[in-house]
Amino acid sequence: MSLSSIAAPLSALPRRALNLGGAAVCAALLACAYYMQFGMGLEPCPLCILQRLAVIALGLALLGAGVLGAEGRARIAWTGMIGLSAGGGLLVAGRHVWLQSLPPDQVPACGPGLDYLIDALPLFDALEEAFHGSGECARIDWTLLGLSLPVWTLMAFIVLGAVGLWNNLRVAPRRG
Repeated sequence: MSLSSIAAPLSALPRRALNLGGAAVCAALLACAYYMQFGMGLEPCPLCILQRLAVIALGLALLGAGVLGAEGRARIAWTGMIGLSAGGGLLVAGRHVWLQSLPPDQVPACGPGLDYLIDALPLFDALEEAFHGSGECARIDWTLLGLSLPVWTLMAFIVLGAVGLWNNLRVAPRRG
């Protein structure tokens, strides 16, 4: 299966529809995360919360491009926001997957929660500390098909980011 065979069916869809579809996927990801937290009792670690923030940012960028339109200079701005939010999420999810792959003796010690870090430290210091992760971030509480939640989130950022960037950088077909 080639990349062009994947992109061909997507090319037929209007840019706006793909952006709104991506925003809907982000909303579904957040709904799943909140169900897992409140329905299943899985407490999110600091890296999980940062991933949620990246999903929110990506969803808002896709929603903005879908609702307000992504033509002309706005298209470049929306594409940049999509790329930044997907890239940021990719970095955080990648770090989380890496922490989960460490041998038990190399896992960092458990640290304070993100809410405490934000209260105790300046914002950028708190985010930097949260990004480093802690022992709780290395724990795997849930899997689907043998893959942890951060792996699924990483794949979602890859797919949503790639489709969002491609969709907003492509030349839309002219309607005649």
